[in-house]
Amino acid sequence: MARRLVDLSIPITNDIISDPDTMRPKVTYFRHRETVPQMAASFPGLTAEHLPEGEGWAVEQITLSTHNGTHMDAPWHFHSTTDQAGTTRPAPTIDEGPLEYFLQPGVKLDFRRFPDGYVATAADVEAELDRIGHALKPLDIVLVNTAAGAAYGDPGFIHKGCGMGEEATLYLTERGVKVVGTDAWSWDAPFSHTARKWAETRDPKLIWEGHKAGRFREYYQIEKLTNLEALPADGFTLSCFPVKIAGASAGWIRAVAILDS
Repeated sequence: MARRLVDLSIPITNDIISDPDTMRPKVTYFRHRETVPQMAASFPGLTAEHLPEGEGWAVEQITLSTHNGTHMDAPWHFHSTTDQAGTTRPAPTIDEGPLEYFLQPGVKLDFRRFPDGYVATAADVEAELDRIGHALKPLDIVLVNTAAGAAYGDPGFIHKGCGMGEEATLYLTERGVKVVGTDAWSWDAPFSHTARKWAETRDPKLIWEGHKAGRFREYYQIEKLTNLEALPADGFTLSCFPVKIAGASAGWIRAVAILDS
């Protein structure tokens, strides 16, 4: 049986704006000829003349948030506690997530038709599942393809795509979904759109409502996926293991869809 792998992850890079200016990562590159002094610190007396073509190693230093790049949010990011099976307990951090959650069948919801800032509802989710003929199963990983996917690389990326509201999120988690993902900057609607609604209504329920659904039922959430348009609606497996960062609110992932044919 042939196997095809589809990379769904954006790179950690200085060159493409995928976060607000205050959150952008910084990668500093040290090239081979620049690092001879680093090597000499471990091997006193070493000079460039001792090394093939005068080259040391290539290495990078990165200033990074756990929420840069394609990453997975843990329930701890959303709130300090979560209500699981009627019992309130501390929300899990990213290193506490069960490994079996992160290699499961995937299903894709195509919400590219919704305008930027729209907040998807449970009815929207149900209608799309009916359209693609998929019955949700516990531990299915649900990915949401929004208009933001096509805007990656655009300076306005963080303002693009629809979001998933509390109602839509709970619809999924009530059916046993533990991991969800989006190709937008956030699982919620872009902040710039929500901020306008907040200014008009002063309704606090609008603020981060999809994330805050994790107070009622824990779930893990992938943000800034890419290439979702290359996936079928279902029939693939998603691998999305997060980096194990002790006590952290999120961890970077290399999200890969596995398709057998």
